[in-house]
Amino acid sequence: QVQLVESGGGLVQAGDSLRLSCAASGRTFSSYNMGWFRQAPGKEREFVAAIWWPGSSTYYADSVKGRFTISRDNAKNTVYLQMNSLKPEDTAVYYCAADPNYGRTWYLPGTYDYWGQGTQVTVSS
Repeated sequence: QVQLVESGGGLVQAGDSLRLSCAASGRTFSSYNMGWFRQAPGKEREFVAAIWWPGSSTYYADSVKGRFTISRDNAKNTVYLQMNSLKPEDTAVYYCAADPNYGRTWYLPGTYDYWGQGTQVTVSS
């Protein structure tokens, strides 16, 4: 069992940066693939970024590529999402997720077994 707690969201202006953190419990965190998703009001949950165990492979949605960076610190049981050059369309609740099964479809929410409660990111124009 893994518990995930996101933090770092907030209200920022377009062009600003934020770093989200996702703290995980459980001794096997370092062996899980991790992902970030987001969900805006009235929209489906969408993939943002993923990082495979042990952290050498990363994947990004086209909409955030070049602006967002996912990373992990297995010693701290934490995964991060550095978000730069934020845009109003990045406004959403951001969720981190854990996949213990090394699924190849890292972009699908159904691949992940564990989810955090989400953190709100609001970008004003």
